Amino acid sequence: MTVASLAAVTKRFGAVTALDDVSFAVGQGDVLALLGPNGAGKSTAIAVLLGLRAPDAGSTELFGLDPRRPSARCAVGVVPQETAFPQTLRVFELIDLVRRHFPDPLALPELAGRLGLGPLLRRQLGGLSGGERRLVAVALAFAGAPRLLVLDEPTAALDGDTRSRVWEAVRQHADGGGSVLLTTHHLAEAEALARRVVVLERGVVTADSDVADLRRSAGLTRVSYRGGSGSVSVDVDDAGALVASLVRRGVPLVDLEVRPLTLEEALAANRHRG
Repeated sequence: MTVASLAAVTKRFGAVTALDDVSFAVGQGDVLALLGPNGAGKSTAIAVLLGLRAPDAGSTELFGLDPRRPSARCAVGVVPQETAFPQTLRVFELIDLVRRHFPDPLALPELAGRLGLGPLLRRQLGGLSGGERRLVAVALAFAGAPRLLVLDEPTAALDGDTRSRVWEAVRQHADGGGSVLLTTHHLAEAEALARRVVVLERGVVTADSDVADLRRSAGLTRVSYRGGSGSVSVDVDDAGALVASLVRRGVPLVDLEVRPLTLEEALAANRHRG
């Protein structure tokens, strides 16, 4: 089942084409990472998907509906790239306010426990650090028990322990049949969470595949070892043949490691081949 989709979407701002014939879809239970450098069009794609901006061409749907319809949006939880909160409200007051907009929200104790919000609940929003405000923004996205989470750089400014809690909450959401559309600059985060990756560059989709398929499409394995002249790292099509050749030549293979490329390495390899 398709939960959200962009179909041949083009969006221009004056002479700048932010999205150029962009298509991708998020299915039920999918965790899709939307990757690309600054200015690639990620936030514009999300704005169009949520009905916040109208496409100049193409179409978009949420749960089979026009995303500008409230009945489509009521099943979506969003972490926008930037947030602004009422400074004097306490955290639990803001969360309760958001929860009341949804028909079957998460209970506050469950939400607080899932994200480690307990110490923040009675604090005023104006006194929170940047990382703490980001965690509150993530909590608001989960508060309505949405079917689709749209997370634009959700863990920016979070420390390692808090980031891990957010990752686990995203995994639980997907394991329960929910869907996630995630943008991130951290490829380790995409690799930890995503089942599929869409790469945008200058408003154009340059890759759309499963993470494992993307690695395989690079056609390479990384072989690393410490030889006689120092550390060596080589990306090859046939790791077995390389290792066998090194052994026949008597090359010392201290700390030998043979592994698939990481997502970051696979993206770089595909970009270089393109």
